[in-house]
Amino acid sequence: MNKLFKAANRYIETSDWKIIAVLKFCLISLGLLFGMSIKDRHKKIAIPAAVCVFLLTYIPLMDKFFKIFREVNDEKI
Repeated sequence: MNKLFKAANRYIETSDWKIIAVLKFCLISLGLLFGMSIKDRHKKIAIPAAVCVFLLTYIPLMDKFFKIFREVNDEKI
């Protein structure tokens, strides 16, 4: 498992923002495909769960991004 994490870290370190954006679009499309296959009776549970996971991951990611953005914006060029 450690080798998998090391490979993933190296992949991210060697990627630029364009590659990460493509990766995110790939994951979004995969999520949509899985979401469309959920039966209606399970959607009442799946939708709130997906919203919670989205918020729990999106907020820290954007917090980190905005901190870095402020640092870059404060630097004198």
